[in-house]
This record gives sequence, C-alpha cells and structure tokens, in this order.
Amino acid sequence: MSDADGLKNHRFLVVEDDYLIAADLAAFLEAQGIEVVGPAASVNEALALLETSDHLDGAVLDVNLQDDRVYPVADLLRSLGVPFVFTTGYDACAIPKAYADVPRCDKPIDDQRLIRVLREAVQRH
Repeated sequence: MSDADGLKNHRFLVVEDDYLIAADLAAFLEAQGIEVVGPAASVNEALALLETSDHLDGAVLDVNLQDDRVYPVADLLRSLGVPFVFTTGYDACAIPKAYADVPRCDKPIDDQRLIRVLREAVQRH
C-alpha cells in the first residue's frame, strides 16, 4: 500500500502563488488520485473557492502569497474542521505560535513527504 492510498478520491484545496509550483503540485496530487480544488494564487481567490466548494478533505497552503500571508484561509479551514498543511521556505520560528500545531513541508517540496503529512493530517481529523 502506498502512502497516497488513503487519500484517493479525497478533495484538497491547493493555495500556491507560484504558477509552476502550483501546476506541478496539482498534477502530482491528481496523479495520486486526489481531486484538486484550485489552485488558488491569492488569499481572496482561496476564500472564494472555499465559499463555493461543497466539501474538502484537506488543504495545502503556501504561507506567503504575493507578499500576503495565508492565515485568513487557515483560520477559515480550522473553523470548518478541515485539516491543512503549510508549504513554506520560512523557518518554523517565522510561523505564528497559533499555527505551531500545523504540519509543515519545507520548499522545495518533497512529494512523498507531502503525501505522508497529508495522510496523517486527514487521519487525525
């Protein structure tokens, strides 16, 4: 059984402002049998997708979006009970303490680590 087996047919929001990273991430997740919502390139775009999406099993959130922070999206996901993972090039100390419990995948993203972290996040919820 692969790490992605527990995620097949799940829906994940992808929030990433770098087009190439977003496209690669979406293609990788889809190849694992995951339905991708987005990718969204900004906080406003992500919030709009959340308003129109019926159900999400999780999300992958880039912390820094066009010099804005993704935390409003994280807060809404948390209030909805949707698990999420941060992707970032920042040190853990740059993430506010309110998000200390959120799993992080450092950039450049290791695809297999991301799948493991997503699966663990979904299983915890």
